Amino acid sequence: MKFDRSMVRSMAAVMQMKMRESMLRKVLNKILSLFRKKRKIVLGIYGPVNSGKTTLANRISRDFLGAELGKVSRIPHETRKLQHIENIKLAIPGKGELLLDVIDTPGIATHVSYRTFLRYGLKKEEAMTRAKEAALGVIEAIKSLDRVDVALLVLDSTKDPTSQVNFIIAGNLRYRNIPYIIVANKIDLPYSKPKTVMKAFSGEEVVPISALTGENIEELYMRIYEVAVG
Repeated sequence: MKFDRSMVRSMAAVMQMKMRESMLRKVLNKILSLFRKKRKIVLGIYGPVNSGKTTLANRISRDFLGAELGKVSRIPHETRKLQHIENIKLAIPGKGELLLDVIDTPGIATHVSYRTFLRYGLKKEEAMTRAKEAALGVIEAIKSLDRVDVALLVLDSTKDPTSQVNFIIAGNLRYRNIPYIIVANKIDLPYSKPKTVMKAFSGEEVVPISALTGENIEELYMRIYEVAVG
């Protein structure tokens, strides 16, 4: 039998091309697999003044990095600038991993007055400076929504959840199509009423926790993963 050399060369070229395509598919599948296993989002923590946002940010930071992020205080607007935690690896058994950059934001308020701080013993000049910083912090918090993928709306479950500021924040998140979880915080306190939060935000994703003690925090981590991954 006589072989046509050009045919042999053509068959060899086809086989080499198929081998290259197979190798390329394997490389692409490996890259896609890595992306699927290592997603990354920006998580923003929002809420009214003294709802426990920084306490929650500290909890997340301690759980994953072993160090706290910021100072907390009974005085309103203790956090007046954005605070960041980067590259938190949230691993959910049986599901996968999620990388988080977390933004802890200043408390959002519809009105900031220096007189509020006078009641906590601050001198007038210091109170006025703090009020100005707090007002700028509210603006900074709203602006940060532009770079957030998922948000936590942290509410104090010992207080009336139907305050104007809570609905303003939730409305802003919906308007910007940012998926969010309502965190009914401070369930460790005797007057906590997480069911009232659930009723006020019926149909929303609500997770009761204590950022201070860590109660139910694993459930919140699971919900963050599920909302982020979809």
